[in-house]
Amino acid sequence: MLALSSAFLTAVATIFIRQGLRTSDAYAALWISVLVGAVGLWSAVPFTEGVRSVSLTGIGLFVLAGLIGTVAGRLLRFVAIDRVGVSISAALGNLHPLFAAIFAILLLGERVTVPIMAGTLVIVVGTTLLSIGPPRGGVRRSLLLIPIASAACFGFVAILRKLGLGHVGPVLGASINVTTALVAFSAFLLASGQRGTMAVRGQALGYFVAAGITENAGVFINIVALQLGMVSVVSPLYGTAPIFVLVLTFLFLRGIEVLTARIVAGTVLIVAGVYLLTAL
Repeated sequence: MLALSSAFLTAVATIFIRQGLRTSDAYAALWISVLVGAVGLWSAVPFTEGVRSVSLTGIGLFVLAGLIGTVAGRLLRFVAIDRVGVSISAALGNLHPLFAAIFAILLLGERVTVPIMAGTLVIVVGTTLLSIGPPRGGVRRSLLLIPIASAACFGFVAILRKLGLGHVGPVLGASINVTTALVAFSAFLLASGQRGTMAVRGQALGYFVAAGITENAGVFINIVALQLGMVSVVSPLYGTAPIFVLVLTFLFLRGIEVLTARIVAGTVLIVAGVYLLTAL
């Protein structure tokens, strides 16, 4: 239930982000998201593992995770939602377990198994379905690289976090992660003369705050689920988020997003591939 709740909250955050992007941009969405995440996670630290002595290695790994995953990966995800649409971006963004498996094989020496090969094949078929033909709504195939790049960032970050959790507790590690992203991205906005991005107002602010709460709550609940259960159970259940996105898109974005049989089939195949990749 925790893993499914995490997937649902991630899907809800995707809908909120899409609504906010109608009157704002991905930079504002990311800044509000990491600000809400930093406040929420540091508030949770005293009630969980607290601040304890940690190694510089653990801090360094979560700082790097914040730059690659929370800044690069999340920003690319928000841009993908804006440029590609929620359904396709959610499906292709769900490729992160595939990239995590690839990086684990290359960097950690893990073995190539039959489930990995089977899951990869199903994922490739699902991705092909999303990319063949001219997608309705004017989405170019080249734009599909944006959510794929986001998935690659999240896949690599999974390796960094796996290594970092050997030195830092999950909540404290996530707090360091998101705080790094907040500081780095704020510095980028100030240095590039985009201070106005931080002054989000109106409906967009409400949507982005709601997205930040639901997305970061989803991440936190997923960490709790991983602490209580096996990765082989939690990961495929969390990977059902794109299915929730399809349902929520049909209910709340019917006039904005176009759902086709090809998008639905491709999404289902990618989710099935992730299941094969992580659950067998």
